[in-house]
Amino acid sequence: MRAYTQLVVKTCHRRGVHAMGGMAAQIPIRHDPAASEQALAKVRADKLREVRDGHDGTWVAHPGLVAVAREIFDAHMPGPNQLGRKRDDVRVSAADLLEVPAGTRTENGLRLNIRVGVQYLEAWLRGLGCVPLYNLMEDAATAEISRTQVWQWLHHGAALEDGRPVTTDLVREITGEELGVIEREVGAERFRSGGFAAAAELFLELAMAAECEEFLTLPAYARLD
Repeated sequence: MRAYTQLVVKTCHRRGVHAMGGMAAQIPIRHDPAASEQALAKVRADKLREVRDGHDGTWVAHPGLVAVAREIFDAHMPGPNQLGRKRDDVRVSAADLLEVPAGTRTENGLRLNIRVGVQYLEAWLRGLGCVPLYNLMEDAATAEISRTQVWQWLHHGAALEDGRPVTTDLVREITGEELGVIEREVGAERFRSGGFAAAAELFLELAMAAECEEFLTLPAYARLD
């Protein structure tokens, strides 16, 4: 991702067009001032990285963060843009862009992928494109990452850090358990009235498909009336 973001600036500026930064997914947390300040600190750090890299603008997930992003860009980008920064120092290859991330696969990560993916799909099927989940503003890209990562783990026979292989049986089992977690979080009445079961079915269909669906919204549209 680091290679990608810097190459975006170099490529855009070589063509004389503005390089936009990414979205800061954090949102203000009204009921927890301390957690909200931590979220704001992450947004500040993200925007500072972008403006120092040469981005000409950025975007945020919540209107309450516009002032934070503007403050950082105004302080470090005195002009209307940074098109003059050609970033000739950036050397990015195809291998850099395709490098497999290092790290471990955890059961908690698998559970979060399923829980977030199911909740986003449930909201999407109700007509909502952006959904606040666990103090982050999530959109279709989040669900894409969640279901694709589970698909990859299944497709490539990956194992969790404790040695257990990620199998269809394990994913089904955890999905059932996470539906129970979702019900406790949203409340029994909201759970019964929502389409969480249908969303879980769709998530499993996408995660267990023989071929990785290009966009999760394609089969999802078939579920709409």
